Amino acid sequence: MESGLYVVATPIGNLSDMVPRAVEILQSVDLVAAEDTRHSAPLLKHFGIDTPMMAYHDHSDAGALARIEGCIERGGSVALISDAGTPLISDPGFRLVRHAHEQGWSVVPIPGASAAIAALSVAGLPTDRFRFEGFLPAKAGARRNQLDELAQESSTLVFYEAPHRVLETLQDMRDVLGGSRMAVLARELTKAFETVLRAPLSELVERVETDSNQSRGEIVLLVAGAEAGSGEITPEIARMLDLLSDTLPPRQAAGLVADAFGLRKKMLYDYLISR
Repeated sequence: MESGLYVVATPIGNLSDMVPRAVEILQSVDLVAAEDTRHSAPLLKHFGIDTPMMAYHDHSDAGALARIEGCIERGGSVALISDAGTPLISDPGFRLVRHAHEQGWSVVPIPGASAAIAALSVAGLPTDRFRFEGFLPAKAGARRNQLDELAQESSTLVFYEAPHRVLETLQDMRDVLGGSRMAVLARELTKAFETVLRAPLSELVERVETDSNQSRGEIVLLVAGAEAGSGEITPEIARMLDLLSDTLPPRQAAGLVADAFGLRKKMLYDYLISR
């Protein structure tokens, strides 16, 4: 086979999703560079692949890169795989692929499963334009700031999220983007407990709050893009805010109007405190 780096997608759950070409490549290369060899060993064993394997991720030391470089410089071939799905899609590999291009190596994609694309295909949200954001910041303040920057994005938004943070993230999405914004929680795709929940953000928050199972496993969150005019405070909205703020604190008044009209709570709050 041609010398170079092969970027190989692996299943995100169901092993039957492994494409034949991926099996052929992993059997034929001289070395497999895996995100976690302990995780990938059962996959290779399942398909009868006995190619030598090493650990590689974006924080690997110079010795790991030197081993890959030596293999390819000698005319060999290396396959890059992550724990699941397509490498580099919120998984390690960017530095290696960039280095491969800088060295003039052949870089070959072997496409297959991707949790983001699988979730998007069943979400029932517009797919003509979408924006993949990967993981939001773990800290609440930074997470809310990033969501605020995305609030007027008209494309469908796609996120990965850790199970222990999914409720907090949905709550922040509800507060920043508006409780009526349509969203989807896609969990454990292709696995035994696959779940796809589609509802306004306020309802998704309630579902996750009352069902701990929805905070388990691999999770993709998708949120509909902003509709035209959704970032405007109309005279009607302004009058309602003014009336409510006569008897309620600004934050509470903004929250009530945000929930009623599907507007961003922060935008309404900023309006009230800037009058």
